[in-house]
Amino acid sequence: MDDALIIYVSIHHGNTEKIARAMAEVLNAKLVKPWEVGPKDVLKYDLIGFGSGIYFWRHHRALFELMDKMPNARGKKAFIFSTAGLDIPVVNHLALRRALKRKGFKIVGEFSCRGWDTNGILAKIGGINKGRPNEKDIERAKKFAKTLKGS
Repeated sequence: MDDALIIYVSIHHGNTEKIARAMAEVLNAKLVKPWEVGPKDVLKYDLIGFGSGIYFWRHHRALFELMDKMPNARGKKAFIFSTAGLDIPVVNHLALRRALKRKGFKIVGEFSCRGWDTNGILAKIGGINKGRPNEKDIERAKKFAKTLKGS
């Protein structure tokens, strides 16, 4: 059994990758994209993180596609993370939280922060949250990861 795995998607500006790398450093976790790992391989880990940027109030579809293929994870520990133009985790994490619970995961924590967002009409104004996640966000991500070590 391995310790920690972080499955993430970071597409536009590397926002989520910055956060995933910070958490992986603390947790000594392996980082993978959802299309790089088999559903049964995920369950070899004691702690699994799932994260991406937020697209229209949801995590990236590739995380849900992986989840659909996974066997029951009965009691496996998971955490959720995201970066978003509008940082509203109660809304943004809802669909992934439900998908993880349906698969039997025990959610041990959630993290979110603002990220530079230039999607859609925001591109015309240069986006919002330029420079985010910043050093403060990265430090918060590391502190969050430390809380997961004993979970």
